Amino acid sequence: MATETKSPQVSEEVEEQSAKRNLPKGRRYVGSKETLTYVLFDIAQSFNLDSKKTYFLTDVLVISYWWQAVTNVCVSIWDIINDLFLATLVDRTNTRFGKFKPYLIIYAIPGAIMSMIFWGLPAIFPDTSGSYMPKIVTYFVLQMVQNLAVSLYNIAKTGIISTITPDILDRTRLINQANLFSSLVENLPKQACTIFIDLVNHGVMKIKMTTLFVYMGVGTAFCAGILALFFSFKVKERVLQSVEKPSFKNAFGSLFKSRPLILLTISDFLGQFKISTPITLYYTNVLNFSSAELVVGIPGMFVTYASYSYVNKLREHFSTKALWIFGGHWGDLLLLLVYGFGSINKNYKKTVPMLIAFMLRETLWNLDYAMRKVVPEEIRNETIDYGEWKNGYRTEGMTGVVKGLASKLVNTFMGSFSALLLGFIGYKQGLKPGQQSERTERLLFTMTTLLPSALGFVGVIPKLFYNIDAKTKERMYKELAERRSMTAKTMNEVAPATEEN
Repeated sequence: MATETKSPQVSEEVEEQSAKRNLPKGRRYVGSKETLTYVLFDIAQSFNLDSKKTYFLTDVLVISYWWQAVTNVCVSIWDIINDLFLATLVDRTNTRFGKFKPYLIIYAIPGAIMSMIFWGLPAIFPDTSGSYMPKIVTYFVLQMVQNLAVSLYNIAKTGIISTITPDILDRTRLINQANLFSSLVENLPKQACTIFIDLVNHGVMKIKMTTLFVYMGVGTAFCAGILALFFSFKVKERVLQSVEKPSFKNAFGSLFKSRPLILLTISDFLGQFKISTPITLYYTNVLNFSSAELVVGIPGMFVTYASYSYVNKLREHFSTKALWIFGGHWGDLLLLLVYGFGSINKNYKKTVPMLIAFMLRETLWNLDYAMRKVVPEEIRNETIDYGEWKNGYRTEGMTGVVKGLASKLVNTFMGSFSALLLGFIGYKQGLKPGQQSERTERLLFTMTTLLPSALGFVGVIPKLFYNIDAKTKERMYKELAERRSMTAKTMNEVAPATEEN
């Protein structure tokens, strides 16, 4: 009987069908309970008073502009140095608990304690000047230690979402749900604090501003720490890592061969040139209405939740690159329009007209809220998968660090410059609302609207050259599925042999 032979065409078809069976096709790896813990973890990331940090340092804790600038420079340089070594440490980690999970667990409690100490500093150093050295030294040391811990935590946090599921649709679902549900509650501390600041400034609440920040800052830090610890114990890593661990030289060098990562890094780098002052200072000192930050966002809240209903439809009709560009710069365009309106007849000093202007801007801006939350996460995870596809191993830690390295170099200067800028425009620390000069008020408005929006458009240039299109993505995930299947098979074959020996 003649031996049956397969034609090359039939052989290719069989191989293609075999590869397709390994492709992720919407399988749900992350169950409901683990999804809930991720939602709570996502809430923990924003359940804080960080948006009030500039106001806290400037007018509550009272750290002089000079010492803020010095601390920013030192912490930024320290951050750049430790990031590279921490990324290598994480990328070479291989435990039975996973690559990132151990670091999330280790950080949770100490991280919460350090954050609680930071917000409790006004109680430790009450009624002291901006140059009181024991306070300055404590603040400086705390920032340096916090930065080291947070750097390690951020590397692990960045990597965990890329390995929690091998299915890209499951990953997108997880990101969507986390952002949707966390958006319902994550801003509550900021909103409540905004209202309380007004009540304290107008004498309705008979407490000191320092007392308000100590209680709220310490309380939110404690709650966020508990949520993060809960997730850290429950999460599982499901994307197989390569057996070979990259050296520092190979991991660092290989990333610069990834065009998507280079473009993402350049875009982030250019985005850091958006010089601005916190809008809280404008609302409080010019409009004498700190709660404006809350009021202007009320109509936009409903649009925010609605945006999740059509984000998947937009993804079906537009490329990831197009959504990335629109989502990143729609807000800048709207902010330019607000500046133009505020510049007419000194409208920037009028509370009601500016509330309406900012309210319209927030509402229209939140039309793409879900897009701004989901698409950048997809872009970042795509670049990690792209690096694995090109290099043969995953470097989530180094990818996250390199992506932010250029940005941090800029922040070394910009963070300090922004603090000093308040001094340049004549902002006086500790004054009550309405006591700043007219020049300072006008420049606060300009620094809040015109400057950041105009500079923000520069970041669109590298996004135009992003090269992971639908065809490339399909080929990439097909080949990755094949490789991961082979890796799993190899590991299963090695394990029994090891046990026998």
